[in-house]
Amino acid sequence: MGGDADRVSAWAVLLRVHAAVVPKLERALAAEGMPLAWYDVLLELNAAPDRRLRMSELGARVVLSRERVSRVVDELEHAELVRREPNPDDKRSRFAVVTAQGRARLRAAAPTYLSGVERHYTSHLGEDEMRVIATALGRVLEAEEGRGLPR
Repeated sequence: MGGDADRVSAWAVLLRVHAAVVPKLERALAAEGMPLAWYDVLLELNAAPDRRLRMSELGARVVLSRERVSRVVDELEHAELVRREPNPDDKRSRFAVVTAQGRARLRAAAPTYLSGVERHYTSHLGEDEMRVIATALGRVLEAEEGRGLPR
């Protein structure tokens, strides 16, 4: 194998790993009452300065399609895990802010998420392999998003 075949293989295996692992993480988190989409949004909000992001920033950071972000934030708001606040600097935008209850639910679900990632992904890789994957995919992400490496 070489050239184009290697390129297609690298892409195909990335897609297959995603397709194999994500449903397992979704099932594990669903058993905790935490959809993976909720976990993704809560994780990004919790890591953000002041634990809040403008909706457009949140849409750029989460794994969800930008179209789904608003719907997921609506669900999280209804569950009192997130609240929306006006942006005093821009009346047209709003912040999504993780609540104390949202942080508690995120902390409660984190062991399930992390053990799922370990069991279905990182346990199959060595330290050097994980570093190479993170560096290589980080470079792709940086080029495609036109911003710095993910945190």
